[in-house]
Amino acid sequence: MASRLANQLYTEEFGATKFTIPRRYQSLKAIGSGAQGIVCAAWDTVTGQHVAIKKLSRPFQNDTHAKRAYREIKLMKMVNHKNVIGLLNAFTPQTSLSEFSDVYLIMEFMDASLCQVIQMDLGHERMSYLLYQMLCGIKHLHLAGIIHRDLKPSNIVVKSDCTLKILDFGLARTAGTNFMMTPYVVTRYYRAPEVILSMSYKENVDLWSVGCIMGEMIRGSYLFPGTDHIDQWNKIIEILGTPNAEFMKRLQPSVRNYVENRPKYPGCDFEKLFPDGLFPSESSEQCRIKASQARDLLRKMLVVDPEKRISVDEALLHPYISVWYEDSEVNAPAPAPYDHSVEDREHTVDQWKDLIFKELIEYETANSNYAPDIHQDE
Repeated sequence: MASRLANQLYTEEFGATKFTIPRRYQSLKAIGSGAQGIVCAAWDTVTGQHVAIKKLSRPFQNDTHAKRAYREIKLMKMVNHKNVIGLLNAFTPQTSLSEFSDVYLIMEFMDASLCQVIQMDLGHERMSYLLYQMLCGIKHLHLAGIIHRDLKPSNIVVKSDCTLKILDFGLARTAGTNFMMTPYVVTRYYRAPEVILSMSYKENVDLWSVGCIMGEMIRGSYLFPGTDHIDQWNKIIEILGTPNAEFMKRLQPSVRNYVENRPKYPGCDFEKLFPDGLFPSESSEQCRIKASQARDLLRKMLVVDPEKRISVDEALLHPYISVWYEDSEVNAPAPAPYDHSVEDREHTVDQWKDLIFKELIEYETANSNYAPDIHQDE
């Protein structure tokens, strides 16, 4: 590996957070923070490009944080699609496992989160193109059996040229395993009904989140702003209607008892919920995509029963989306299969720390043009 002297570290402070990074990254500026970490923009003097540097927040606070950190690193190393954020680099300033405490992930710099874009006046072309890219990125993840589980505007980033990328895999999980998801892990406003009701779920849980995001882009406000998971469910059925008996049968008895005893709602008509006046104007007779198509796509994504909800493949072929269809983007090579067996075993924080440290050693060895000297403890 390269000598640390060739890549001396320096430290910048952002409030209570210290960034200790290689000197190749200059002009550090804090651009965001959240439960998963703080992000800074920087200039990479080696590659000559802007990058985003994320310092994971307290990755070894407990075994849940450590597992999320491991999962995020593993998945970011795996993915290889233009609409999913990938790793440019990863490192720790510590040189031994006994000292190991900080994890930094280097990613492509993007201009804005979708939170900011939602506030803009978007035409049909731009809106449908952003949605198309979301679906392409989601399909790439699903091909590897990866369900994102936490899609929301703040986890989707956009460049000024309208290029979109999905990020933050701390809550992602492989499909096909026997597990349930707590109602508290996904940002509430974008939670699918099957998550709120503690049902098993599959890949199209992410399609509900896309529907919520699309509805927000059109209405300019949250569709289902629940104050807690019970209020969240109530807001969903008030707008979309009480689900049928077939759906109720699949609920756990205690949950079914609660749901069946709620007031019954017929649901709102989508033409009234999303009237033409909320949509961008159709600029010409040649406009290929229309409000009626957008409304139809929303109707098919915002379906309470996941068995009847549209899949990502079906959404990509929908007339509102398919105008952008490019086979190399839709059917890009899948990531290597993700080995979820590590996650299915119980690990202590120290065991997770050891696994993450090994991942960073492996990564820095493969990208040793700047890696500091790091070693396993004897």
